[in-house]
Amino acid sequence: MKKTLLAGVCISVAAFAFANTTTDSSALMTQQCRLSAETVATLKNLQYGNTAIRKDVGSLISATLKVQDNREEAQKAMNLMVDDKAKDASTLEMKYCS
Repeated sequence: MKKTLLAGVCISVAAFAFANTTTDSSALMTQQCRLSAETVATLKNLQYGNTAIRKDVGSLISATLKVQDNREEAQKAMNLMVDDKAKDASTLEMKYCS
């Protein structure tokens, strides 16, 4: 129960932080990638399944990014993060957010 609550709070805080943006600036893209890395790492460490991680982080990406091409790019990076063996946010960020 704690794991579910922690993951929900993490995703909710992140979604709230970006909810009022109207464009996808490069800074927003960078922040979204970092946020995805942190969320993926957190959910992996909580032993969430890959499908659940993809669904939750994908929802966050869809809610945050307005431009379809940027959503697709963010989804692609997130899928690579989920498939990666690394469970550390900084490692995922270095690999996929540059």
